[in-house]
Amino acid sequence: MRQVAIYGKGGIGKSTTTQNTVAALAESGKKVMVVGCDPKADSTRLLLHGLNQKTVLDTLRDEGEDIDLEDILRFGYGTTKCVESGGPEPGVGCAGRGIITSINLLESLGAYTDDLDYVFYDVLGDVVCGGFAMPIREGKAKEIYIVASGEMMALYAANNICKGIQKFATNGEVRLGGIICNSRKVDNEYDLLKAFAEELGSQLIHFVPRDNLVQRAEINKKTVIDFDPAADQADEYRTLAKNIDGNDMFVIPKPMVQDRLEEILMEHGILD
Repeated sequence: MRQVAIYGKGGIGKSTTTQNTVAALAESGKKVMVVGCDPKADSTRLLLHGLNQKTVLDTLRDEGEDIDLEDILRFGYGTTKCVESGGPEPGVGCAGRGIITSINLLESLGAYTDDLDYVFYDVLGDVVCGGFAMPIREGKAKEIYIVASGEMMALYAANNICKGIQKFATNGEVRLGGIICNSRKVDNEYDLLKAFAEELGSQLIHFVPRDNLVQRAEINKKTVIDFDPAADQADEYRTLAKNIDGNDMFVIPKPMVQDRLEEILMEHGILD
């Protein structure tokens, strides 16, 4: 069983990318569980066709600690297992605690079955908070993929995430598997992301082009794989899933200093 965590700047498209990738893996016959690690609880919505799944924390608050696995787990597209950790009320408490609580509970309830090929953790934003670093800090997720684009702040966040991976990789098994570009149609975006990934000592695992079909599928509460399986964009997610499935390049990243990151941006015409 491969445990994969998806990180990236807030709003970069982590949840959309994760769910479409998982759908492609499920389509190919892989058994996958998705653990949403975001208080918004939107990491499984497309796989569940819009079902507002009750989160682990809400279930614990409403029903106490004596709960069963079926109380917090739903089956989505391709029989994917779907769980949402949830979080506290806005402005109260630490959302990172929801991730810790959820993973520990899933383990105790036997959710990590031997037949699973993958567990995907869709993690909120950056790793500046220790709670959100839980999947890598505790060695749950061994593979990290970072979703980025050619925008400066997306690359800044990705570089910052690599600092966290580097920290936990020193005494653990966590490794960076690559950068996923969720395109924003920035000038020279492919070359920029490729150079950025190589500077980190990693790879651009796939460049996902921008396509409004993704938004149309989301409006219909589906992944692209489910909504229009014959579309070119569906094939892009299949390629991403195939690249992850066959990936054998896992590294301790070498994050850049700010000056070097800005040099790369300037070299590709993003800054002037």
